[in-house]
Amino acid sequence: MTDHTATLHDMQARLDALRQGQCTPGEYSHRERQRDALLAALPPAFGEVWHNLLDRLDSSALFAEESCSFSHSDLHDSLQLWLDKARQRLNGAA
Repeated sequence: MTDHTATLHDMQARLDALRQGQCTPGEYSHRERQRDALLAALPPAFGEVWHNLLDRLDSSALFAEESCSFSHSDLHDSLQLWLDKARQRLNGAA
């Protein structure tokens, strides 16, 4: 089995950069859509959820700041939760 620890570490670093405004949602989304090897190692539902979150992130470009209908921080928290769950799943499978 391929060790995905480095991939998850890179994804975490990029999410941290997104939260700190060091990359745009579009840049983050474009890069993170190319995680085929990691997604193949996880159950299919993980890929569906990941791409759904990235679609929402792409849509977030329409909102410059927090609003009652959209929260960047909630979306970032959802991405973090996905990373945490993926890490747990892969560590449990190892």
